[in-house]
Amino acid sequence: MSERAAKLAPAGAALVLAAALVVVIITTTPWHLIDLPKPDAALDFTTAEIDQQNQFRHELLPWSTTSWVLSLLVPLTIGFSPLGRRLYAVTRIRRWYLAVPVVVLALGLIASVITLPTDAMAERVTRKYGLSTEAWDLWLRDRLVNWLLLSLALVAISLGLIALAKRWKTWWWAPAAIACAVLVLGVSFAYPVIVEPRFNDFTSMPAGAQRDEFMQLAKQDGVPVKDVLVADASKRTTTLNAYVSGFGSTRRLVVYDTLLKDATSAQVRLVVAHELGHAAEDDVLHGTLVGALGSAFAIVLLRLLLGARVSDPRGTALLLALIVAGTTLASPVQNLVSRRIEARADYHSLQLTKDPTDFVEMQHELSVKNISGLEPSRWRYWLFANHPTPPERIAMGRAWAAEHGETVPPLVEK
Repeated sequence: MSERAAKLAPAGAALVLAAALVVVIITTTPWHLIDLPKPDAALDFTTAEIDQQNQFRHELLPWSTTSWVLSLLVPLTIGFSPLGRRLYAVTRIRRWYLAVPVVVLALGLIASVITLPTDAMAERVTRKYGLSTEAWDLWLRDRLVNWLLLSLALVAISLGLIALAKRWKTWWWAPAAIACAVLVLGVSFAYPVIVEPRFNDFTSMPAGAQRDEFMQLAKQDGVPVKDVLVADASKRTTTLNAYVSGFGSTRRLVVYDTLLKDATSAQVRLVVAHELGHAAEDDVLHGTLVGALGSAFAIVLLRLLLGARVSDPRGTALLLALIVAGTTLASPVQNLVSRRIEARADYHSLQLTKDPTDFVEMQHELSVKNISGLEPSRWRYWLFANHPTPPERIAMGRAWAAEHGETVPPLVEK
């Protein structure tokens, strides 16, 4: 193939992948489900509940925000400055495939150590408000495991990209894009059985009326569920939650033991119906496919930014900095799509249970128990909110009720 074609190919591939991403996101995201009234926290949350949420965030956000900023500044500062190459030189390891993992591990360790004080202060706040029950040794162990797992993933990506760029100076991006897309699929499939057990123990929900109700609900919904798993989340938190992860043979419906302990049976039923909505729409698989497409686009974009320089292992820190920058810039779009997906699961829960009154009460109770943010600032909403706010979810319940000739009155009497 001519040199001109070799230069134009990555640009063309980037345009095709970008267009495909836009088309897939636009056509598959549930942008409109129902006309919603304007969310109003004051309708359903008392002044004391709103004040507690505001005070909690007033104490937490300075620490958590500082940690987030530092977690970005460390890799960006090192990667986009001569410090990155100096870090590689400091290893004094001649074989690049041994030096690169050391650099990746070191960068992650530096960031973890620098953010340790602010993370610890944020943890103290969650303990003060009763959200965290985690022992400090377990908290440190979780941080260590998280650093190790993330570092291993970045080591695999870095080694793979550099090796391919060394092998094919011009066309390395093509097999790399395919490999990264396959990696995303593989990780999403294996995550429930490889990563999740590193943080929680899972047991099958004991036989009984509640399990039978969940299995019947799944059957009514037409969602094949082989088992309902209970996570021992109470050793870390008092928050109430449930989720679906994996797809195909690794798909699992997981509920926190705290949810089963502290929520009413109607509330748990609604939460499970929400998660069945994710399963019914194959949201995990859909998100994985979008992620695979996005990762392929990122590799081609990397080729346009760095060219053959990816083959130089001394630029490992720069490579990681670009990954951090890319994931951060992509987060508002990811969160926007996620919020719409979560809204669809809420709508599915209402359609399945036909219980808007308990739905509204559940959203209120979960929000109070988890001290969820009711009205986050716009920039936090776009950067971090992957679920609708509690007032938005309550507005969904009221809109569904109105559409079906029902009325859910405000929970706070005026």
